[in-house]
Amino acid sequence: MTRKEYNIAVKEYSGRLYGYALKYLKNTEDADDIVQDVFEKLWKNRKKVIAEKAKAWLFTCAHNALINLIKKNSRIKYQEDTVSQDTSDCHSRDFEMKEVIEKSLALLPPIQKSIILLRDLEGYNYKEIGEILNLTEAQVKVYLFRARNKVKKQLKDLTILV
Repeated sequence: MTRKEYNIAVKEYSGRLYGYALKYLKNTEDADDIVQDVFEKLWKNRKKVIAEKAKAWLFTCAHNALINLIKKNSRIKYQEDTVSQDTSDCHSRDFEMKEVIEKSLALLPPIQKSIILLRDLEGYNYKEIGEILNLTEAQVKVYLFRARNKVKKQLKDLTILV
């Protein structure tokens, strides 16, 4: 990959990568960091990455970075939760639909969450998602089906409670 191809990749994919990371993390600073780290890795590996495959490489790298950050944050959050347990969230039942859906997505396994975000938010097709996440098209379809069913079930259960 040449410098020119790298710059084209930055212009073409930085917005979509940021949107993907932001939707996944719900934190602008973390999303900025992920995007910056991913493009830094692309620059360091530019001689190994074929320009035509840059998109898949970038989203794969971003996905892996997101998973690593989530795992790290969950370990930190678990340690904080054991020190001080906050029950203020339990008293609030006035959720907006967007918040409910985001919470449903947060409960999904990382691979399913990524597939839903890539398909429904970013508009990637099954083949592109498979390339990004190193899955077959059939696996992508199965994970997407299961993820959507889990979200539907969670939303259905919530409407019964309300």
